[in-house]
Amino acid sequence: MSEVFIVGFNGSPRKNGNTMKMLSVALKAAEYEGANTKIYHLYDYEIKQCKGCLCDDLLRCKYPCEIEDDMKLLYDEIIKADGLIIASPIYWYNVSAPVKNLIDRMTIFENSIFIEGNCPTEGKVAGIIAAGNDSGCISVISNLYAVLNSMGFSIPPWALAYKNSNRLLDEEENRVLDAANVGRVVTIMAKVLKDKKIGWFNNKLLEKLHIHST
Repeated sequence: MSEVFIVGFNGSPRKNGNTMKMLSVALKAAEYEGANTKIYHLYDYEIKQCKGCLCDDLLRCKYPCEIEDDMKLLYDEIIKADGLIIASPIYWYNVSAPVKNLIDRMTIFENSIFIEGNCPTEGKVAGIIAAGNDSGCISVISNLYAVLNSMGFSIPPWALAYKNSNRLLDEEENRVLDAANVGRVVTIMAKVLKDKKIGWFNNKLLEKLHIHST
């Protein structure tokens, strides 16, 4: 079975905080399952806000993005990766600003299905980690699940982990176990899907079904 490459995105400004600790556990488990891994600390990179140019011209929203910043590097890593694990602190029931910018700028992948007829992220795998001291973890996870699935990512069972208490992470072994399993299941599914060109989204489907808009 082919070797897979799993990229972890740390969306926390703290490189030794709970978000990063859980991501590290996930990637360690991914490596145990045979994956090559790499971590990107999003706060170390310039990721400018999306300008929403596709609302003016659908054809402008394409790879490479016309905005000049560090997303070019991150785009290339996402394209090379077989799976992503996005880890974010919980900021008011949502992700941190760099994670939001990353996701918004990944719209070029989703939009490519309409420009080129295929999506570079289709068939890749994603898992989510959310960490905070209060509520909002499920809001973060469910939002990212919906967005990433809309970009063609597959979400395997158990591909989520969260922490939402003031307790030390070392005291919450079940949360650490969840994080480890995120890395495991993302790697397992990435192995299953690697090199399988299924073509999940069919933009000619209505034509094939003889369904026409009025």
